[in-house]
Order: sequence, then C-alpha cells, then structure tokens
Amino acid sequence: MMPVEPSGWHARSHQEAFATFQSSPSDGLTEEVAAERLSLHGPNRIEVRPGRGAVLRFALQFHQPLIYILLASGAIAAFLHEWADAGVIFGVVLVNALIGFIQEGRAEDALAALARSVASEVTVQRAGQRRRLSAAELVPGDVVWLAAGDKVPADLRLFDTRALQLTEASLTGESTAVGKNTEPVPADSGLAERTCMAFAGTLVVAGQAAGLVVATGRGTETGRIADMLEEADTLATPLTRAMARFSSALLVLILALAALGFVVGSLRGEPWLDMLMAAVALAVGAIPEGLPAAVTVTLAIGVARMARRRAIIRRLPAVETLGSTTVICSDKTGTLTENQMTVRAALAGGRRYDFSGDGYAPRGAVSAGGAELAELPTALRELLVAGALCNDAGLREEEGCWQITGDPTEVALLVAARKAGLHEDALGSAMPRLDEIAFDSARQFMATLHRSDGGGVVMLKGAPEVVLRRCTNMLDGDGRVGPLDAQAVNDVARGLAAEGLRVLAFARLLTPAETLDETTLADGLCFLGLQAMLDPPRQAAIGAIHACHRAGITVKMITGDHAVTALAIARQLGLVEEGARALTGRELARLDANGLRDVVRDIHVFARVEPEQKLRLVQALQANGEVVAMTGDGVNDAPALKVADIGVAMGAGGTEVAKEAAAMVLTDDNFASIEAAVEEGRGVYDNLVKFIIWTLPTNFGEGLVILFAVLAGVTLPITPLQILWINMTTAVLLGLALAFEPIQGDVMARPPRPPGTPIVDRLLVRRIVLVGALLLVASFGLFLRWRGLGATLEEARTVAVNVFVAGEIAYLFNCRNLRGPFWRCGWFSNPWFWAGIAAMLALQALFTWLPAMNSIFASAPPPVAAWVEIAAAAVLTSVVVGIEKALANRYGRAGVGANSFARGGDLTGHAQRPGRYGVTRGSGRSGPSG
Repeated sequence: MMPVEPSGWHARSHQEAFATFQSSPSDGLTEEVAAERLSLHGPNRIEVRPGRGAVLRFALQFHQPLIYILLASGAIAAFLHEWADAGVIFGVVLVNALIGFIQEGRAEDALAALARSVASEVTVQRAGQRRRLSAAELVPGDVVWLAAGDKVPADLRLFDTRALQLTEASLTGESTAVGKNTEPVPADSGLAERTCMAFAGTLVVAGQAAGLVVATGRGTETGRIADMLEEADTLATPLTRAMARFSSALLVLILALAALGFVVGSLRGEPWLDMLMAAVALAVGAIPEGLPAAVTVTLAIGVARMARRRAIIRRLPAVETLGSTTVICSDKTGTLTENQMTVRAALAGGRRYDFSGDGYAPRGAVSAGGAELAELPTALRELLVAGALCNDAGLREEEGCWQITGDPTEVALLVAARKAGLHEDALGSAMPRLDEIAFDSARQFMATLHRSDGGGVVMLKGAPEVVLRRCTNMLDGDGRVGPLDAQAVNDVARGLAAEGLRVLAFARLLTPAETLDETTLADGLCFLGLQAMLDPPRQAAIGAIHACHRAGITVKMITGDHAVTALAIARQLGLVEEGARALTGRELARLDANGLRDVVRDIHVFARVEPEQKLRLVQALQANGEVVAMTGDGVNDAPALKVADIGVAMGAGGTEVAKEAAAMVLTDDNFASIEAAVEEGRGVYDNLVKFIIWTLPTNFGEGLVILFAVLAGVTLPITPLQILWINMTTAVLLGLALAFEPIQGDVMARPPRPPGTPIVDRLLVRRIVLVGALLLVASFGLFLRWRGLGATLEEARTVAVNVFVAGEIAYLFNCRNLRGPFWRCGWFSNPWFWAGIAAMLALQALFTWLPAMNSIFASAPPPVAAWVEIAAAAVLTSVVVGIEKALANRYGRAGVGANSFARGGDLTGHAQRPGRYGVTRGSGRSGPSG
C-alpha cells in the first residue's frame, strides 16, 4: 500500500487507523502513553506565535526613502547649529511616525481567534474508562465521544456513528448539515466529501458518534488554516505601491537637484556651509512633508463615512483599496445568500405549490399557478404535517429575531408548515411521537411513529429515490389514495434539483404498532409528495451585484457547496447566464499556476473549493493584475481574506477568525454594503488625488525657487524653516479640506482605475511644471523686485512666503474638481474648505505681523503695495490652471489627476465600451462570461 499523507485518514479504514496509533475502541490510550504523546505533540491548541514587537514596529515607521532625506536634512541643520530648523524637521518626522505606528497592529489576532475556536472540554476513553478532560490534553490515538451540541475538539476518524450530522459551513462552505458515517472515501475527496471524518471546530447538530483522534493543534485542518494565515503576507495596497514607486523616484530627483545646487554653488566660490544649508532647503522644499499625515487623515475620514454605511474598516489603506477593486470574490453561504434554508416549492397530489418569503421568519404565502391559496388542499396539508412531525428541529422568536435549534433543513420544513397555518407544537400534541428511527447517511431516511385517532401513523422523509422505492401508492389532488406514478415524481425531483434545490420526499404508513421496526418500512407506504428548498439569495445582493457590474467590477462566487446549487444561485443573483459552467475544486486541483490564471479570467463560479484553493484563486487573479476583494464569513475564508488586496468579513454571522483576518467588516452581513463601501472608497481616492495634485506642484515650486537662487548666485528667497512653515500649515489647513469634499455623482458610473496607474503620470507632470513655474516666477520675481526697491531681506522673504501661500489658496479652488470648473462642486458644499482658508489667512497674518513669529521665522511686514501684487499673482495662477483644464477637456484629454479621468473615457483615457451591465472597463473585462 502506498504511504498515506497525514491528511489522508479519510481513505483508510478505522481498523487500520487504530492499528497505526496503537489504540483500541474499547480502551483508548493508557495515561502513560497519552502523557508521552502530549509531550511529543504538545497541547491540542493553536499556539499564537509572537509577531513584531512594538519597538520594531515603531522603528520601521522611519524606513521610508523620503524620511531618510528629512532625517539627513535635520542632522545637517543640527550640525550647522540651525536648531530651530532641525527641531521642526525632526518634529515633522516624529509626528508622521506616531501616526503610522498608531494605525498598525492587530495582525496576529486572527490566530488568537483560531485558538479560541477549539472546544474546551470533551469526553474521552482512557484506559477503558470514560472521563471528561480539557480538549488541550487530547493526543493522537485518543478515543473521543460526541453528542448533539458538541464542538468537535480535534480531527477525528469516525468509527461509530448514530445518525450523526455536523455543520461544517465555517470550514467547507457547505450550507446544510452533513451526514457522517464510518466508511472510507477516495483519497482525492475534498473536505466536504470526507464523510468519515469530523474536523476540529465544527458542530454536532444531531446524533452521536465516537472517533479516533488523528490530528491535534496545528496538525488539524483548522491548524493548517492558521499556518496559511501566518504564511500569507498582507499585501500593500495600490496606493501604497504607487507611493513607494513615487517616493523612490522623488528620492533620486531631490538628491540630484540638491547635489547640483551644492556643486554649482561651491564651484562659484560660495561658502560650502551656505551651500549645504541651501541643499537642505531644497530637499525640505521638494519633499511633501504633509503627504503621509494627509493620506492618513483622508483615509480616516473615509473610515468614519463608511461606518455610517455599515462598513467597519480595520486597516486604513483598505479605504483606498476599495476604490480600485476590479474583482470581488464572494463566498456564497451567508454572504450572497441568507444562510437560512427555505422551502421554495412542493409537489403534492400531482400539483406544484410555491412558497414566498425568505429565511426563518414564518412569513410568506403558499400559491399555485401564481394564485395564493384561499384554502389548504388536503394533499398539501398531509405533506406539510409530515414535514413538521418527522422533525427534531426547533424554531422560536426572541426579541424580534428567530432562533433555531437543530438541522437548518428541518427548520425550513417547520417554517413551510407555519406559512400554511400548521404549528408543530399543536400537531405534536394532537399526534404525539411514540418512536423514531433517526436519520442515517447510510439509510438516507428518518421515520417517526405517532399516535392518532385511527391508530398509529408512521411519517417518513428522505432522499426521493429511497422513499419512492418503499411506496406503492400516493395521494391524489383530492387527498384520496391512488396509484403511484414514480416516473413522473422522479422527473419533477430531477427538475427541482437542476434548479439548485435540495429535494426531500415524504411518505406515511398507517400501522397498529407502537414501536418502529425498519423492516416494516420496506414497502407499502403512501407517497405524500416532495418539498424542495435552498439557501435563498439575498435580495439586496442582486441589486448590489448589478451595481458592481455597472461600475466595471467583476463578481465571482467561491463556495464549498455543490456546483449545481452554486450555479443556480449565481443565475438568480445575475452573476452568470444560462449555459455558464462552474469549476469544481477537484478540477481546480489539476491546474498549474498558469492554467489557473487562464481559467479565472472566464469562470465566475467555483464550487466544492478547499481553503487553500481559495487562496490560490485570489493569488491567480492578483497575478493577472486584478485588485481583489475577498468576502467571507467562515474559518475557511480567513487565509484568502488576509492575502486579498482587501478582505471583507461578515460582522454578525461571521467567525472571529474571519473578522480578525479581514481589513473590513460589514456589520449587517449584507453584500449590498460592499457597493456603498466601494462608492465611499472611490470618493476617498478622488480626494486623495486632489490633495496630491495640489501639494506636488507647490512643493516643486519651492524646490525650483531654491535651485534657481543657487544657480543665479543670489540670496535664498525662502529659508528652510519658512518652507517647513508653508508646507505644514498649508497641508493641514488647506490640503486636508479636500478630504471633506463630497462624493461626485458619477463615481459609480466609471470603471475602476487600472491597478498599475502611477501617482505621477504625464498629465500630472504637466500640471507640476505649470504650477511650479508660475509660483517660481511670482515668488522669485517679487522677491527680487522688492529687494531692488529697498525692502529688507526679511520683508522680501515674507513677500515670497505670502506669494506661495496665496498661490496655494488660489490653486486649491482648481483642485476641488479634477475634470471641470470648481464651481460645479457647489460654492458651499464643503464648509471645511472655507474654514481652512480663513484659518490659513489668520495664521499667515500672525506670521507676518506678530513680533514673536517674526523672531522665530525671520519675517517682517512687507509694504502695503506688495499685497496687491501678491493677490494678482495668486489670481493669475488660478486663471492659468483653469484655462489649462478647459483646453485639456476641449481636446478630449483627462483634466489631470493621478488616475487621469477622462470625460466619457476610462482611467487611461480610452473610450469606455458599453457592456451588458452598463459601463465596462476599458479593457472590456466586466460582467459574467460564464
């Protein structure tokens, strides 16, 4: 026999497993052997491995190219005894580091949640005696007993089952309870198909069982997920990747310009200390010191806005990532569906009946042929009575919410009966249960015996093929017994199954017996009908998916459920059309990385998927250049949630593991909330772009002023300390006002921006050069003019500083609208805009006239006439930029921006092509293709 992998116990007999672990069903392990194995394998829990310490995380905040320049500039300023300059520079660096440090952390919480998901106490057979002990003490080879309500404490190879049913949705995505038995299954069976195994963390909803522990702690399937969580690096977002590229390029440019100024000045004979300070001034001027803080605050504002729309952001960069998402990979159960089994149709007396209403709330109507029933037909009543009596589930309302106990499939039968006015408690009182045969996956039916007025009656439910072969007749439309048309019933059952419905058949047998014997149920039963159910799609999710398609976002379903069911739900949701196919986990396992990359482009439904395969799917999409959002609620979703560009967990029905691994949590478990979050994310990115467009040209202008002064051999028009004053005050008071700009109306009518879009594109370079040149000419020209008119150096420098501040205020108006005139945004739609301008003017007045500020910043009040020229320069800057935007729009080019939005075009300036769902991306990738 070929050696079996540690995870291959499902393919071996339980006798072979006992022999391997040197254990026995009757005795289990001795205490001595158990102690040795506990020492060897360790406790049965998922140990949380330590992450990076706080000191290291804080130190890494300084590990950025632009921070290196600022630190070096501060050190040079301190070396030259320019203590005020050095103090302000170091203060700016420290503030940015603190902001980043506070926003990080909690990356290892998912592992702690996994550890909490394991059972605390279990029943074990040790040395021939049953005893209760902590689940942490379990070792491979232990014999564990399970009963309804237990959480499985470790991975078990089952050797004795009695109507055992487990819910494994959190691990496999299977939406219904799974029957278990002791028979081995093929080695290549997926987790959901390993019916002889019980996995750690899953729940027993019915029956009893005994199992052999084959894996504990990190050796379990849950432990493997913990390992994947640790191995899955949290990816950088599109913005952070673009910022990293931009920072590296800016680092080289700034150092080159600073070196050029230093060399030219030194060759001209200027004192090298002066040239060193000029280089510091150039570096400080060119670096957008306020950018890191502005990005953080803008994202934080987006977090607050999203929280009001039921989306809680756990990691700040996720806000921006939402705006660039191109693909949403969604779990089916509990995310796109209600995770509440619901009877949709019934066959009774040869006629089909439909049930309205979703979920466990017993609200809805029963109809036939589109007309609501005024009276309940006898045949349908008998069918629903059978479903309510042959049932071990419970349904109750608590504080306006419907709570269930037992198998969700049986709960669906109770709800269907209540919709028809039949309550299980009243039926049980009228027909008390005398005996039962519990459901078993081998026999595939459940039977109950009840006392009635005419004697005893057996109610039986199970798989249609199993029930039909035990029946000899059936109820007709009038409730009378007639001949059984098994072929017609089978055709209906197959048709319902093709719709993705789970079909159960029901029958009854009148008997005088007071006990049940399986042999008496071999034949002679009366067929009552079929009930067909499914986990219904969320109605809000249908509209949300359509909106996502309209916004150019592809939605893919990844589930552990059966392919037929997944496709049926996908069609109802509008994900795929008729004729589309699903890719199963078994097919996916046979694909290599390149084959998978090709498949994920066209397939939109993936069924019977294992946890590591979800991870592979996300990584394949990312390898294709997609920005991937992954939604989910189960333990099995956690690794994919962490490695996705943005992981989205369900807050109400989701596991703690999923929530801790995700970057965003939806408080209402509603896929529709993702659409709102994407809208907010796009609005946040728009505002980030506005800030970047505003700050980079002004920083470039400051650097140009210093460089030209050095090249021309004249006194610096602005000192490093004055540059820092301009950068930090304007960034906070003016730039951050852009973070509060309202979302523009067309934000969800345009496709996502291409993932590789650079921060600085051709059009932004043009804007940088234009605005930088305008500020250079105005500030440098007025500085030289007023020096020539006899103003002191302090007065002339104050003129130059005010030119920059006034120019930035005027240019701020242009940046409110990336694609058109600023007044289209509404003059007073953003009150923070006007408050920021007012505060900036007040601070600038203090800078200019307050003696204490004059002393610190070497400023002085300029002549009154200078203010007219400063105002004129500011107005001219705004007018020229407005003309440039108008010309760009007139000739069909994007206005300007880090993502270059074009009127009627995509983010690259290409024309949008209309698709079946509205606007599609320029690449043509949108909507389902099957």
